[in-house]
Amino acid sequence: QVQLVESGGGLVQPGGSLRLSCTASGSDFSLNTMYWYRQAPGTQRDVVAVIGRLGGTNYADSVKGRFTISRDNAKNTVYLQMDGLKPDDTAVYYCKTVLPGGTGYWGQGTQVTVSS
Repeated sequence: QVQLVESGGGLVQPGGSLRLSCTASGSDFSLNTMYWYRQAPGTQRDVVAVIGRLGGTNYADSVKGRFTISRDNAKNTVYLQMDGLKPDDTAVYYCKTVLPGGTGYWGQGTQVTVSS
């Protein structure tokens, strides 16, 4: 059973930083592509960042230069470092893992609120 557990969300002022973590179990983490998505109230869930098994990354235009995705295969964990946070970044952030065969699994989500 593949499970993902996110942590690190919270309330932060505009311009501040947060680091989200997502720890996976139940699969060979090093082979999986890892994603961070986010969903604000009344909107669809959109991809924020992705990191491949070899470490290649890609970002949504709205977060380029502010967010950094990374992974630690020894800890089965993917991170999302978020700097220069804006009120528009307020959302529930979800971690997703995709196995080599294409099956995807989601975490439960963690709330990020950017407000003064």
